[in-house]
Amino acid sequence: MSSTLPQIMLKNGKERSILFKHPWIFSGAVAKEDKHLKEGDLVRVISANNEFLAIGHFHKGTILVRCLSFEDVAINQDFWDKKIESAYEFRKTIGLTDSKITNTFRLIHGEGDGCPGLVIDVYNNTAIIQTYTTGMHLAKQFIKDALINILGDKLSAIYDKSAETMSKQGGVESEDAYLWKANSDDEICVAAENGYQFAIDWVNGQKTGFFIDQRENRELVKRYSKDKNVLNTFCYTGGFSVYALGGGAKRVVSVDSSKRAIEGTEKNIALNFTNVDHVSYVQDVMSYLKAEEEKFDLIILDPPAYAKHLSQVKQAMVGYRNLNCEGLKKIKSGGLLFTFSCSQAVDAVLFRKLIFQAAVQAKRNVRILHQLSQPPDHPINIYHPEGEYLTGLVLYVE
Repeated sequence: MSSTLPQIMLKNGKERSILFKHPWIFSGAVAKEDKHLKEGDLVRVISANNEFLAIGHFHKGTILVRCLSFEDVAINQDFWDKKIESAYEFRKTIGLTDSKITNTFRLIHGEGDGCPGLVIDVYNNTAIIQTYTTGMHLAKQFIKDALINILGDKLSAIYDKSAETMSKQGGVESEDAYLWKANSDDEICVAAENGYQFAIDWVNGQKTGFFIDQRENRELVKRYSKDKNVLNTFCYTGGFSVYALGGGAKRVVSVDSSKRAIEGTEKNIALNFTNVDHVSYVQDVMSYLKAEEEKFDLIILDPPAYAKHLSQVKQAMVGYRNLNCEGLKKIKSGGLLFTFSCSQAVDAVLFRKLIFQAAVQAKRNVRILHQLSQPPDHPINIYHPEGEYLTGLVLYVE
């Protein structure tokens, strides 16, 4: 029970969203809070009528509480064991925990798994943790033990990569390091995804080392790549490039502004193929698109998030529209454009509007073949629609 925890009382009538299990409590809904609350503290949320509503992590900001439980339970090791077990059983149900061709998946996806502020990705036998809130960071020892308790001998190491994310919280010291290691000294592993091999560098790579959320969309690229000239922009470590070559692409060009990313792409191509027509460039994507005279049969536009906050949406709209306009100009008649946004603030409706504007600007006729989203191991909590962050379109361009 949580009766000994400090409390936050909501204003009368502000409990509705919590009764509907939305995991965020905004500062404007709060009538009263206990004194001396610290960033990351566990807190008990009650209604104006003194009725229990939720338990969560307290944070100073617009989102004052991120809820962990809507039941009055103790937040102890047993609680975290059950959280990890529930998430693992879900991944088992969708066929990711014992696959012979894929040993890479997201185990915890924030609010989608009832763990706001926490991401855990699994690469082969290594779990990579990233915390995005102080409260979740303070719970990482519980989380580490829960991973060991639930995954057992399927786990050889747990690495905490939260230094960058926690530095943005202010006043929170964190160092990227192993929380636990059985017998592995490797800081780069080779993981499998749909039968392809990828070198995962969780120490130096972006996020946790690989973008697992594009797994199913990469399969779609493979389906359409046979005998095509393919351009993969913002290629990072070449996930889409590997799948395009695996699908029989005639030629693949990979472009990224990061030299380290291009080195990773070359490594992953070599892990999977010999004697394929692949070339990569360290170059700004917009500069490449504007200067390149060649036209392609299939282009992938998968940029980093242009809008991480609502205040950046207007600027992001211009960025997405201009990028897609240039991409559309470089597609051969009858070609395909795979275009994505991972900006949570740009929803599917707005993204389609931007692509419409880009098509008008580029003077191309376009049909939508597929509307894409994130895979099931990045679940969207039905009570938290904000968790839908990845949107994409496959376009047939005349």
